[in-house]
Amino acid sequence: MSNAKEGYIKVVGGNVWYKIAGVDKDKPALIILHGGPAGSHLYLKPLEALAATRPVVFYDQLGCGLSDKPNNKSLWTIERFAEELFQIRAKLNLKNVHILGHSWGTMLAIDHMLKFSKGIISFILSGPCLSAKMWGLDQRKYLLELPSKIKEIVLRAEKSADFSSKEYQDAMMYYYKLHVCRLDPWPECLTQAFNEMNYEIYKYMWGPSEFTITGTLKNYERINDLYKIKIPVLFTCGEFDEATPETTDFYHKKIPQSEIVIFKGASHNHHLEKTEEYLKAADSFLKEAEK
Repeated sequence: MSNAKEGYIKVVGGNVWYKIAGVDKDKPALIILHGGPAGSHLYLKPLEALAATRPVVFYDQLGCGLSDKPNNKSLWTIERFAEELFQIRAKLNLKNVHILGHSWGTMLAIDHMLKFSKGIISFILSGPCLSAKMWGLDQRKYLLELPSKIKEIVLRAEKSADFSSKEYQDAMMYYYKLHVCRLDPWPECLTQAFNEMNYEIYKYMWGPSEFTITGTLKNYERINDLYKIKIPVLFTCGEFDEATPETTDFYHKKIPQSEIVIFKGASHNHHLEKTEEYLKAADSFLKEAEK
């Protein structure tokens, strides 16, 4: 029997691509929620190693990666993305699951649980954003630490609302190499994910950059809902993560059944920078959550 299968699932708005690795494993599945908004599963491929002990489900959210890309802004809401995950779980008969969200995927995980909590065993929330306000404040602090020349380029672009220049893109890459991924060069899977990202959705929902939050998620706040999480939660972040250790720890302290792992020398994509350590922490947590 093959230990992987893939295909498409019809959801509201179109067809979503999925892949299940480790289909021959008899344990609750782990569903992976990619970041963005509008990223893809590509940069999370190393997490397929977790399929050694359980089914691991990847999918590209509608508008992303290998899924359909309808040009319809009414579909670009966190409510519909949360409903989309429910439809995927139903059609794949995934009744009892673990959910691993990265970045925007942590926002999606929380909102999905607030409406569809049944059957969720545990969360792994990596590089979490559970408050757009706190995220924005953390990025502004990082921005102030950048070299004057880089900082001025960013502030000038914000003042003019023109983010199209090459110097701005270069300034963003300087920032990314500090706080998004510190590997040099970047792994091919991350470069590919960046190149294939649907920036129309990203700009609409988030904004022109990580620290210029002008999209529909700018008022996203779930801090006051964290007490509703009654399942085990593992928070992870990197020492230099956009999701700062301080803010991630703040979320952690709001959830009684949670723990936190901070990866030294790593940033937002700590699963790529510290892959072996990350997989070990995730696998250990999942096994403990099932006891």
